[in-house]
Amino acid sequence: MPTIQIGRAEIAYELRRSATAAERRITVTPDHVEVTALTTDGDDDIEGFLNRKRQWLFNTMRDMERIAASRHAVPRFATGSKIPYRGRNMPLTVRRSDSDRAAVTYRNGFLVDLPHWSRDDPDRLVASELKQWLKQRARRDVLDTAAAIGKRHQFEPRSIRVTDLAQGWGSCGPEGNILVNWQLIFAPRKVLDYVVAHEMAHLRHRSHGPEFWSFLRRIMPSYEAPKGWLETHQHSLSDKFLR
Repeated sequence: MPTIQIGRAEIAYELRRSATAAERRITVTPDHVEVTALTTDGDDDIEGFLNRKRQWLFNTMRDMERIAASRHAVPRFATGSKIPYRGRNMPLTVRRSDSDRAAVTYRNGFLVDLPHWSRDDPDRLVASELKQWLKQRARRDVLDTAAAIGKRHQFEPRSIRVTDLAQGWGSCGPEGNILVNWQLIFAPRKVLDYVVAHEMAHLRHRSHGPEFWSFLRRIMPSYEAPKGWLETHQHSLSDKFLR
């Protein structure tokens, strides 16, 4: 593994060449440094880039060591934590990056790159970025499910919003405006689909009479299983993030 000498410290790093990267990057976790280079880079290009980033790399590693040493409890949103997503607890990795903004990616787990300017305890920033990412994913899932139902059954709501709801998991107003609680992203996907189908069924039948449940079965023939899951687990789906 290649190394870079900074003062008395010898820092080992993993070099990865990327055909899709727009620029060179360095990402740092407590026990790993990764350098992303362009496929066209030669050794001199990489050496020059690392020399320009020497002070940043040294400061970042020192800050991560300081934060780790000062912790009195395991942070909620650090490498090794578990993030609930679609009914499973997925691993979280937090890295320091030399970029200007935070970024969240998902590859069989969550990867959060923190920007170079975030020097304090990162828990709150990581929580904020994850919450925003999960809200966006919930909105995409809700809209995809609603579009598929509307196409099959030839109807659609006036509007759909994915938001925080003080009570309940969804609602359908008298004018056909549907609200869905974004925290359904913590539940299995079929549970989110059930809530969307339930609220869309109210576009045809306002009450929960026999006609409503019959129509819901047309939309989602196996709705009982996700309905039962939500009734059993609904109290475990909230308060996952710092407020």
